[in-house]
Amino acid sequence: MRPNNEQKTSIGPSVANALREDVGSGDLTASLVSADAVVGASIIAREALILCGQFWVDEVFAQLDDDIVVDWYIGDGQNADANDLICKLTGPARALLTGERTALNFLQTLSATATTTARYVRAVDGTGTRILDTRKTIPGLRLAQKYAVTCGGGLNHRIGLFDAILIKENHIKSAGGIGAAIRSAKALDAGVLIEVEVESLDEFREALDAGAERILLDNLSNQALRDAVAINRESGNPGAELEASGNITLDSIREVAETGVDYISTGAITKNIDAIDLSMLFRIS
Repeated sequence: MRPNNEQKTSIGPSVANALREDVGSGDLTASLVSADAVVGASIIAREALILCGQFWVDEVFAQLDDDIVVDWYIGDGQNADANDLICKLTGPARALLTGERTALNFLQTLSATATTTARYVRAVDGTGTRILDTRKTIPGLRLAQKYAVTCGGGLNHRIGLFDAILIKENHIKSAGGIGAAIRSAKALDAGVLIEVEVESLDEFREALDAGAERILLDNLSNQALRDAVAINRESGNPGAELEASGNITLDSIREVAETGVDYISTGAITKNIDAIDLSMLFRIS
């Protein structure tokens, strides 16, 4: 897989910021190594994973020294098992040592996001329900984690506050009700998805009647979700997509998907992640 244009454009600045905070005024320890030393290195998986982050790794070493060559054996979106060779690197020893931690930080975090997403996607396999991410991402890594979600088989919800309208509880209170909020959203004529969050079947019916394009069913019971799916079908409003969210775990997600909702959104795939165990091993010739 490859990042889209917006994601690709974000890689350089993101890597530069990461290197700036790690390297600062210079890598003192790497200066102990001869400036002429050239070495090889390998990145090895220590556990099963869905890989994500190769473009960030490439950028780390490109910014440090364009003499470094990275050969990938497993690409973004592909599976790797424990002890699999991910990539080989060759180049100046100082630059490889300096970039090691930053490169692994990106790779272990983004692979963790992709791997966690894949677990949720597998859990709903065959139901027709798709897994969506949220804005609950690591600060500064929004676009990178959104890309990682797609590597794991998930879909992106809105990127931020600018590319969709999601009317939540406090918006509804401030705008004067569900119907009023939806009418105001349509009046903006922004050309983006209009979604409204509801917390009961009564609110669901109100949002449906007001013409919401997608309705987020927050913390509803599975029976209430099934009722919402049935009401939606009976309404003759095929444009209302249904999204479930709220305290949905890997253990419970299959039952939620079987209610017939179109989407399940969860922040767990971007925030409840454990960094993938990777090693970078040097070969001294």
